[in-house]
Formats: sequence, structure tokens, C-alpha cells
Amino acid sequence: MLGNWVKTSILMAAIVALFGAIGAMVGGQTGMLLALLFGGAMNFFAYWFSDKMVLKMYKAREVDEASAPQFYGMVRELAQRAELPMPKVYLIDEAQPNAFATGRNPENAAVAATTGILQLLSAREVRGVMAHELAHVRHRDILISTISATMAGAISALANFAMFFGGRDSEGRPGNPLAGILVALLAPLAASLIQMAISRAREFEADRGGAEISGDANALADALTKIDAYARGIPMVPAEAHPETAQMMIMNPLSAGGIKGLFSTHPATEERVARLRALARG
Repeated sequence: MLGNWVKTSILMAAIVALFGAIGAMVGGQTGMLLALLFGGAMNFFAYWFSDKMVLKMYKAREVDEASAPQFYGMVRELAQRAELPMPKVYLIDEAQPNAFATGRNPENAAVAATTGILQLLSAREVRGVMAHELAHVRHRDILISTISATMAGAISALANFAMFFGGRDSEGRPGNPLAGILVALLAPLAASLIQMAISRAREFEADRGGAEISGDANALADALTKIDAYARGIPMVPAEAHPETAQMMIMNPLSAGGIKGLFSTHPATEERVARLRALARG
């Protein structure tokens, strides 16, 4: 657990440093300070409003004890086991089996699942999935992923600005235009790689935390195996238009056409399952 948190902290520091470096290239020391202020403002906005934006994007509908008694009761029981406040609960009318958590902190969290996941999985497996999502809430992964995604987007915007308008050195002299083009091409790639590495580290930790909350590591392992096999042929429509939300899901919703390895928002399902099986045996 500590290893993943150290890795996440290093990656977060790297993405902030990259952001400041591009700002320095665009406008020297002043540019670096302005870039960091810009990034801070974007993160403030994302912190307060990203949950509402994502739920609206996926046309999620809130449910309660009356409209979805079994699902709502399951989330309530798991939240009590995790010693978390009861989150808002949403369903998404979507064939692809998937789920995610959102919200700026445990007191303002929400969990959502697609109708596809409720149809595909057994109640025990759904319980494992929702425990995973509540582990994200408990670890405040939502805040980490929001910041990393926002910073990655801002880095791309800054890099494009550097290419079209040129950069300045520390003394205010025009920078090398070739360097500006290279930054515009490589900086967004580097930011995306860092963002995805953060996402993969947090998924492993949420798997472990979810197994702890539910008390059934094999349930989540079985669920991941089923979701992976089924979701490959059914891309999630809203995610195709908004790929930046892919890292929020329990399984990459674009896995049917996704790229493996460094460019994946999630660890390999086989490795996640193997770790959960080992945890169950232990």
C-alpha cells in the first residue's frame, strides 16, 4: 500500500513539474507562475464540479431505497463496513458492464453502475465491484484522478500555445521555434503517460481495498474476469466522446479499441485477478 502511495506522489509531482516547465518555456519565470496559477484554478473548478459534469455526461439517474432496494441496500451495507458516509447512488442505462465513483470527498461522494453490470454479474460479484468503488472513495482517489486529468489537459493547452506563439527564456528573449514544436508534440504525451501510470497504481490499491471492505477478494476477481470478457465488444458510447473519463471506470470502457501497456488507464485484468486470487489465498 505504501509503495503505491509513494509512486502516486512521485507521479503527481512529475506532472506538476512538467506543467511548470512548459509555463517557464512559454514565458520564463512569470510564465511558470502564471501556468501554475492557471492549473490551480482549473483544479479548483474540477474539485467542485467534476462529479456533476460526469454524472450528467453519462445521463445517470439517482436511485434510492424505493426505486432500487437491493442495489441501494448493498451499497449502504458496504459503506457501513468501510466506515464511510452513505454516498449518493446512481444507475446508468448502458449495456456495457461498468461502474465508477465520483465526488470531491467521502462526504460528497457518489457511486454509479450501469444496468449492464447488474444484468451480467451475480449479486455477490456486484458487491465486490461496489466495494472496489467505495475503496476509491475511502482513498480519495477521485481527487487524485481529477487533478491528474485536469493537469494533463492543461499541459496540452499550454504546449499548443507554446507551438503557435513561441516561447521565451528566463531573460524574455524568443525561444527556439523547433523546441516549441517538440514540446507541443512530446509534453502532452508525457503528461498522458504520467496520468495513466497514476490511474493504474490507484486501481491496484482499490482492488485491494475493495477486497478488504467486502471480505471476498474472489468475488471481485470473478467480476473483473466477466466484465473484461464481455466489455471488449461493447464500447461505452459516452466514453468514446469523453475518453478522459475512462480512468474513472472499474474497467477501461474503450478496451475494445484501446492500446495496451503504457497507454492503458488500467492494469492488465489478468494481473489484477492474479493479485486478488493471491489475496484470497493469503
